[in-house]
Amino acid sequence: MTLKETLKQLETLTDEKTRKHNLKKGVGENQYGVKLGDIRKIAKKIKTNQILALELWKTENFDAQMLAILIIKPKELTSDELDTMVRSVKYERVADWINSYVVKLHPDNEMLRQKWMRDENPMAARAGWNLTSLLVIKKPEMVDIPTLLDRIENEMLTAAPETQWTMNFSLVEIGIHHPQHRVRAIEIGEKLGVYQDYPNVKGCTSPFAPIWINEMVSRQDNRQTETNIGR
Repeated sequence: MTLKETLKQLETLTDEKTRKHNLKKGVGENQYGVKLGDIRKIAKKIKTNQILALELWKTENFDAQMLAILIIKPKELTSDELDTMVRSVKYERVADWINSYVVKLHPDNEMLRQKWMRDENPMAARAGWNLTSLLVIKKPEMVDIPTLLDRIENEMLTAAPETQWTMNFSLVEIGIHHPQHRVRAIEIGEKLGVYQDYPNVKGCTSPFAPIWINEMVSRQDNRQTETNIGR
């Protein structure tokens, strides 16, 4: 499929309800308003197409970039190309998708993480903290958790909203997965009050770190109790 054909297909799938929802979430006018499920269906047909993915990305169209993320080959991007892409992101949902589907799989992501963790670009910093959260969970030996907690305590309150969100994720993951640091993580969350008044959707856990940490730890304890009873 050519770029023109792909954009035309996206346009034919415009859903006004989705478009209005995107606008409320901060996505600008450069979008068609395609349901994510429909974008995934197109991606499934295309499979991977590096040239088309890069062309779609350059349009800066929200739906085109979401599709590009699904059909790109992360390992064929140079670290400079990926760095440029991450910095060019305008919308948080695009940031989350590129972090999940591209950044996480790139062979140079640790080098980029260390670079982005010192970066003033909010989307680069968002990607750096997102990767750090993964290390906190899976490879804690690669990060200095007390130093991370110091940074979060000193920087999260004044961080850009895009960065603040994934910094908070790191704080929460430290509190959940590292009991020895749990009390301090909760104290930092309470001290800063970030997301304390976040409008929460019914049935979802609050992003306020103390609530989130305690809720997830409680669930873990309940599962462990159920396992022990079932033995």
